[in-house]
Amino acid sequence: MNLLHILLMGPPAKGGGFDIMGMLPLLLIIVVFYFFMIRPQLKKAKDQKKYREELKKGDKIITIGGIHGKIVEMNDKTFVIEVEGGVRLKIEKSAVSMEFSANLNQGT
Repeated sequence: MNLLHILLMGPPAKGGGFDIMGMLPLLLIIVVFYFFMIRPQLKKAKDQKKYREELKKGDKIITIGGIHGKIVEMNDKTFVIEVEGGVRLKIEKSAVSMEFSANLNQGT
């Protein structure tokens, strides 16, 4: 016999059928993980994707790396942003973290 057969055999069930009460704690843990960890992360990712798609030229943004800038050019997958001093940077759309004005309201 291999290890899989030994593990699957386990102790014989008293009723000879499937014991749902033994699986209940595992099912409860899975449900809790879904509603408190997985579902909020999926919602946050969906909202962030929607925000990135709605960005337009002239919007002030903050990148994931913390760079503050204003969108001056838009391409399919990239933005050109202008930072302080007139310097222009080309960044990926996925690098945009949040709107600049939203961050200022939280800080003060």
